[in-house]
Amino acid sequence: MSDFITLSLFASMLHLAIPVILPMLGGLLCERSGVVNIGLEGMMLGGAFGAVAFSYLTGNPWLGLLGAVFTGALTGGLLAVMSVSLRGDQVIGSTAINLIGAGLTAALVPIIWGIDGTTPSVPKVPTPPLPLVGDLPLIGPLLAEFSFIDLCAFGLVFLVWWVLMRTDMGLRLRACGESAVAADAAGIDVTRVRFIAVTLSGVLAALGGAYLSIVTLDLFQASMTQGRGFLALAAMVFGKWRVGPAFLVCLGFGLADAAALRAQIFTDDLPHDLLFALPYILALVALATFVGRASGPADVGKPFRRA
Repeated sequence: MSDFITLSLFASMLHLAIPVILPMLGGLLCERSGVVNIGLEGMMLGGAFGAVAFSYLTGNPWLGLLGAVFTGALTGGLLAVMSVSLRGDQVIGSTAINLIGAGLTAALVPIIWGIDGTTPSVPKVPTPPLPLVGDLPLIGPLLAEFSFIDLCAFGLVFLVWWVLMRTDMGLRLRACGESAVAADAAGIDVTRVRFIAVTLSGVLAALGGAYLSIVTLDLFQASMTQGRGFLALAAMVFGKWRVGPAFLVCLGFGLADAAALRAQIFTDDLPHDLLFALPYILALVALATFVGRASGPADVGKPFRRA
């Protein structure tokens, strides 16, 4: 057991949690503003593809990250137009984003590269370890395996919490999700706040996809997100739309993923497919057990029309 539970296991947990944490933050901002977003999976795929495409075309992985931001803003803006500006059905709109993200990215790979399924390798974002942190007591060996990109990803958790809970901007966003009519009566531009929140959710989800495609790997593969957008939704619901608890759930999914990968080294008795399904099984159990006790923002899913 001591050989199984090591610092490298927890380092893997943190690395594997990042592609779930980023879309979770985006979905949380979106739904706290009052807009349902089950399109995180499609937004992640769009971001993963955009990052690889821009990195391939420019030869610069940092521009690849900007490409992911652009793609995320595009998909988030598209959902915002459908659900906020046109007041369409939010579930149908975000489902359309998932279908577009999965279908369009798979269709563009052979158009751009002339091959099906997987792109050639592209320049990936360099991830040199953080200087000096390895000398810190206790947590030094764990942090030594982290890069500046990882630190920024976890920094976004604190930033989103601080903006949402400690700023006037966050108060306005939460007010729009709890009662759009009362927020409008208080002088808040509900449409504008929701539009920005939905667009930001696309950007954060796309960065989660880009972390997979040009930080962890150096290529795009059809459906490479493997349901992480839905895991992010499960974490958000299980965390009751609060940043801290949802973040801990994401870490739990990361730990399950890391344990599944590590278990392959220690045993051949369990099927590998079953091990890889462990995070999704945990998500299903959590939702089936606790979702009835979770209550989201009062006005989530309700289109706002100014009287």
